[in-house]
Amino acid sequence: MKEIINTSNAPAAIGPYSQGVKAGNMYFFSGQLGIDPKTGNFVSDTCVEAQCEQVFANIKALLTEAGLDFGDVIKATVFLADMGDFAKVNEIYGKYFTAPFPARSAVAVKTLPKNGLVEIEVIACK
Repeated sequence: MKEIINTSNAPAAIGPYSQGVKAGNMYFFSGQLGIDPKTGNFVSDTCVEAQCEQVFANIKALLTEAGLDFGDVIKATVFLADMGDFAKVNEIYGKYFTAPFPARSAVAVKTLPKNGLVEIEVIACK
């Protein structure tokens, strides 16, 4: 049986999907962009660091809603509009995770939704 996870402290879904889904002891969270949930706009159109910090604020809001924290994350996928931003995003990413680190993939994509610069999705387990 699945349970939907939803919070107003992260951006609302912009399509036919849920912010998060719990299945058993696994939690699957949709990719988060650097969108401020209060305004519905990117925190910056050009600064990947600002967008990345907001991505993590949105992820934290979803984890908190589910009674989780970053230590419960077992897998992260990072999508970048420009692989040249990898080092900047990796530095911010390192502020939120401590050893033992979750598994991770990072890929550059042609375009992200709403022309975002970074999107991160996570899977957690409790």
